[in-house]
Amino acid sequence: MDQGKTVQGQKRKHFSMLRSLALADMLTLGNAACGMVSILMCLRGLQSRDPGLLWTAIALLPVALVLDFLDGFVARWRRRASYLGADLDSLADIVSFGVAPAVLAYALGMRGFWDMVILVVFVTCGIARLARYNATMEELQNEKGKVEYYEGTPIPTSLVLVGVLAIAFGMDAVDDKLWFGVHSILGADFHPLSLMFLLSGSAMVSATLKIPKP
Repeated sequence: MDQGKTVQGQKRKHFSMLRSLALADMLTLGNAACGMVSILMCLRGLQSRDPGLLWTAIALLPVALVLDFLDGFVARWRRRASYLGADLDSLADIVSFGVAPAVLAYALGMRGFWDMVILVVFVTCGIARLARYNATMEELQNEKGKVEYYEGTPIPTSLVLVGVLAIAFGMDAVDDKLWFGVHSILGADFHPLSLMFLLSGSAMVSATLKIPKP
């Protein structure tokens, strides 16, 4: 079969990625880039133990949040619906507000087996929460086409966890000195502070929490 044609024999319209990107999409990609650089800074900081790298990783996540806010603002200002906007936004958010905070927590000391389980659950909850929002967005819209509330906490609320980690890092309460210490469960290490990621993930996928949408 000629891959340049559809089943009906009509030639498919060429999809140009660059031409499809709106200004809001570029801001969204900037959000994702901040999250990815933050992850890389965590990995380099974990290897070199350079605190400057970890502070850079922390600082990039609020920048990602600003870009996440601006992409929606610019899209509404320009009144241009983006073909890729919703999907790009979700993918960027899971990098910057899901994976990056989890990697930061790992770099700062949550490296026990049970900590890692919790961090994996946190990220998967974030993915599930964003997928649910995209799938149910039309159902949540009012007569004017506006979504009035979120079901579960939005994934950018993970910056609260980043703030806690930043305070701990500033107080040198990292690695073996993490608040609440380290405990052994079934022979594997567990830092109770990692429970805040479990609570955050649970709140994101909760169907009973109704958060007003600005």
